[in-house]
Amino acid sequence: MKTHQAFTETQRFGQWWIWLILAGINGLFIYAIIQQTILGHPFGDKPMSDTGLLLVFGVLLLITFLFICVRLQTYIDEDGVYVRFFPFRLTYKRYAWTEISKSYVKQYRPILKFGGWGFRYNLSFREKAYSVSGRDGLELELVTGKKVLIGTQKPEKLTKILISLGKTEKQNN
Repeated sequence: MKTHQAFTETQRFGQWWIWLILAGINGLFIYAIIQQTILGHPFGDKPMSDTGLLLVFGVLLLITFLFICVRLQTYIDEDGVYVRFFPFRLTYKRYAWTEISKSYVKQYRPILKFGGWGFRYNLSFREKAYSVSGRDGLELELVTGKKVLIGTQKPEKLTKILISLGKTEKQNN
């Protein structure tokens, strides 16, 4: 990480439906807590205990906070590709150019190939993915035969940087 960075990108979960679902579930629990613990009206036909309701709401708040904190950070320079999926990975994972046999930007289908976004494995293809949204990614084919896909929202800029570094191959789909 001593050389000049050629490409830098930070991404967050941007799917509106994730935020809508989280807001709806949190809103429902806030309403339930007000109804049951403050107003004294049991919430539902088989109400949860007040303690259980508060504990589940606490877990939901932690999950919401986690989605707010998650970010995928990528940078590329003459030494290699660095990726960090914060807060699950606090330090950058480095893929040195000597470990990479091919690199190219491609479109992929995150739900079909990996079951969604996040830090994912596809054991059938010996591939792992770091992604938070979208369908574009940097595919790294390692000399070990494994593959790593890193999502990007800047496919054109990333392709230009790879070309300028002389580190890209024609896309293989």
